[in-house]
Amino acid sequence: MQTKPFRYGTCKTEQISFPLGGLGTGCIGLSGNGRLIDWEIFNRPNKSSVNGFSHFGVRVESQGRLVDARVLQGDLPPPYEGNHKGTYAGIGFGPARETLAGLPHFAKVDFRATYPVASLVFRDPQFPGRVELTAFNPFIPLNARESGLPAACFEFAITNGTRRPLTYAIGGTLANPLPAPNVNGLRRLGRFRGMHVRTGGLAAGDPGYGDLCLATDGADVSAQAYWYRGAWFDALEIFWRDFTTVGPIPPRRYTRREAGQGTHATLLARVRVPAGATRRVRFVITWNYPNRVNDWDAKATERAAAAGLSPSWRNWYATQWRDAAASARYMLTHWDRLAGETHAFRDALLASTLPAAMLDAVTANLSILKSPTVMRLEDGTFYGFEGCHAQAGCCEGTCTHVWNYAQALPFLFPELERSVREADFRYNQQANGGMPFRLPLPLGIHSADGRSCADGLFGNVLMVYRDWRISGDDGWLRRMWPSVQKALAFAWDPSNADRWDPERTGVLWGRQHHTLDMELFGPSAWLCGFYLGALKAGAAMAGQLGEADQAAAYAALFAAGRRWVDGHLFNGEYYQQRVDLGDRRLVARFGAAGAYWDREHGEIKYQMGEGCAIDQVLAQWHANLYGLGDLFDPAQVRSSLRAIYRHNFKRRLRGHANTCRLYGLNDEAGTVICEWPAGRRRPAIPVPYAQETMHGFEYAAAGHLIQNGLWREGLAMVQAVRDRYDGEKRNPWNEIECGSNYARSMASYALLHACSGFTFDMGRGRIGFAPARGTTLPFRCFWCLETGWGWVEWRERGLTVGVSRGGLRLQELRLAGLTGRAVRSVLAGRRRLTFTETRESLVFGRQVQIEPGRPLRVQWR
Repeated sequence: MQTKPFRYGTCKTEQISFPLGGLGTGCIGLSGNGRLIDWEIFNRPNKSSVNGFSHFGVRVESQGRLVDARVLQGDLPPPYEGNHKGTYAGIGFGPARETLAGLPHFAKVDFRATYPVASLVFRDPQFPGRVELTAFNPFIPLNARESGLPAACFEFAITNGTRRPLTYAIGGTLANPLPAPNVNGLRRLGRFRGMHVRTGGLAAGDPGYGDLCLATDGADVSAQAYWYRGAWFDALEIFWRDFTTVGPIPPRRYTRREAGQGTHATLLARVRVPAGATRRVRFVITWNYPNRVNDWDAKATERAAAAGLSPSWRNWYATQWRDAAASARYMLTHWDRLAGETHAFRDALLASTLPAAMLDAVTANLSILKSPTVMRLEDGTFYGFEGCHAQAGCCEGTCTHVWNYAQALPFLFPELERSVREADFRYNQQANGGMPFRLPLPLGIHSADGRSCADGLFGNVLMVYRDWRISGDDGWLRRMWPSVQKALAFAWDPSNADRWDPERTGVLWGRQHHTLDMELFGPSAWLCGFYLGALKAGAAMAGQLGEADQAAAYAALFAAGRRWVDGHLFNGEYYQQRVDLGDRRLVARFGAAGAYWDREHGEIKYQMGEGCAIDQVLAQWHANLYGLGDLFDPAQVRSSLRAIYRHNFKRRLRGHANTCRLYGLNDEAGTVICEWPAGRRRPAIPVPYAQETMHGFEYAAAGHLIQNGLWREGLAMVQAVRDRYDGEKRNPWNEIECGSNYARSMASYALLHACSGFTFDMGRGRIGFAPARGTTLPFRCFWCLETGWGWVEWRERGLTVGVSRGGLRLQELRLAGLTGRAVRSVLAGRRRLTFTETRESLVFGRQVQIEPGRPLRVQWR
């Protein structure tokens, strides 16, 4: 059990960039030594960037004399020859001056963090005191609005370790990144003060228009709106002279004509700290870049014009707060509540009795929701790339075959997840039910590639089923249902050029595009499993809506498909693809021989064939998470999972040949996408990415192992991923796949459900828990649904279901192992409840409302 934030030692901080920003707003990175890096607030990724000399510093005064002054950062990690190409800068010229490594700084930084909160303690034997920084952005489940504040929050706790009173000053400096003329000015923000930096050179509707604000709650505040403007190193030279002069920082102003661009502004908050005492000062950096355009697709503007659509839209956060100054005032005004809610969420996660590696995986990847991978459109619709290039989004469209792995958003912010379903079915579904796997922007233009993807389209159906059960909203399901039916029927629609299942067999036969970016030309349990899951979910949803005949038809097709898959694709150890690699006709009939036929080797390229694939029973992982039941023979599923661990999990990658992308190296461990055991035929050119270790796949497989009682194996897979992201080799808050901050890694959130056996059906007022084999009592775990979030704690004498925020209406509580246990009593708060006990459930006489301070307690006899 991990009861405290994760600690990163000196060598484990070199790769850290801890994202600070709102959901859909972009973020600023906090480096392992305390620098402000990766300024990704300008409507695009911006890796390895700085914003001029933006930083925080501390000064100490006593009786009008300077005692100490230094920037609030530790040593800059190597290399020191320079790290980029340039003229009179970069390699051969030493570290960039913007690192501020040449100014006095702290000898040591202790970095502790569990997302969404980081704590840095700055230490130096020569410094008279101790400075601790707590950095965060509001992350509050079910509160998407305030979790979407465009803000990076910094609270400095200053402890005077001497025997005399001292005056400490925290100085925040913010560079103005906007075009000339820079307009910087101190503003009153209610009872707070803020430095607002803007431009007078852009119209309000320009894509580059924006503003930033640096604000503080300090009582004794002074400001310098502009650093000295000169040549050479003048600006930093004079700033350091001004900063190390006791008293308020001297003001300086320029006219707009004089100001130009590239200016800096400093806000100084002074506080007197008695001997042995601690005082706190808060700062916030906020931003407002309201105007968004599709700058990753060169033809988007042309396509928007052809459709009669505006090529631009506003960021949702800009519809809530008029500018950066308004965001800063809001954050400082509501700081105590927002920080308290954020810490409560963090603490609830940490209180879960999962192994440290699992909690690390769950919490670290929540940061993806605060990265430039995601945005919220003007109407609030959630939208995401797959990941991030260094300076642009990577792979647009909330790609269905990637995002259907991600489980954090649907449970923590279910309204946003439903907005993804609504937009995709409204704007992306074709007349025949087909759905391209990328939703282009602006909303309303059509995808340039009209091909549907099997795991994406059928995954969308499964997501509707999941989102309905999380919300319990039959009205929402009814509105989505016609589109869901069309999607299912696309499998056998005559106009489906890829001929997935024209004979309605319940099996996918034709050309099947998938998340490994090519097509399979023969049935596999992997893609057939998504089809089977969608059919079974369709039957359940049809039944709920009173369409008995449709439900029966889907159920019959599911049963036929399952029989065939179990009977024909299981090879005695695991499920494999059924394909004749030497039959050129399989690809020629789709006009795909040019791309897929390997004449030299006489084979179809990019297939799995007899390989052991990491995702072969992925659809069953989904089904288990959503309470859908078995899609395959359970014994065969367990055998396949053991095979994945046996063949695909590599304890050391040093001897593993990988011609693809390198996400694991040397003596690191990892689970590869596809492996061909001895005696199995390996295609000459197998499915793309076969040798890679991709983390979302690994988390899903690990969770599925845990669901099936293979605890040690599942934990080993998770540990392998997080060992690779240790802060020294890679950034713990940036799991990479096709780019940074990759969405698929949010499959890790489902580890909570795999360990707790959490089930839900809010339409029926039902939740349940079945702790995985391998967990020990007392067992505690976090949960979150549409109306509230909380915890479950399972002990020898009973269990407790508590709500931390919101509420939960229950009609039924399902519990593993209830058979043979006699329930003595059930209490809601102090009220004794009446119930009926079945083999696996407690059904209450009437709905029970669980609220904070009023948990549900079940006691055994």
